[in-house]
Amino acid sequence: MPIMGLLNKITCLIAKELKMTLFDDIYGRTFPFAIGFDRTFQLLERAATTHPSVTYPPYNIVKEDDENFSIELAVAGFDKKDISVSKEKENLIIEGKSDESDKEFVHKGLAARAFTRRFTLSDDVEVGKVKYTNGILTVALTRVIPEEDKPVSFKIS
Repeated sequence: MPIMGLLNKITCLIAKELKMTLFDDIYGRTFPFAIGFDRTFQLLERAATTHPSVTYPPYNIVKEDDENFSIELAVAGFDKKDISVSKEKENLIIEGKSDESDKEFVHKGLAARAFTRRFTLSDDVEVGKVKYTNGILTVALTRVIPEEDKPVSFKIS
């Protein structure tokens, strides 16, 4: 490998580490002062990746606006009847069990193994519509802020 190519890769790696370090540093310094900071995504991410080798099924967390977001799981190969979505206290639990025992495969390239995904939801998050389209399971989530917790503006006299 030419030396410039190697230096370029090292520079990119250092830049990525610097960006992450800078974010972690800023986050660490501002978190104690961030009153009302929305930790919902942080909780969802932490709960979904409690074990580093758990990557199946892959998922996205999509923020649509300040109150609405969704979790998308790629579960191709599963039937609707093979998937269950439930909520126990603050835990959103998505489970899939594939019934392929009667099938004989020449080649099996689609992963359809059983899975359980747990997401920890904030107290103010409600589970909405759950839909399954083209191998993607989408769980709509809404952050409902009670009136007494909403920001209030005061007139200065």
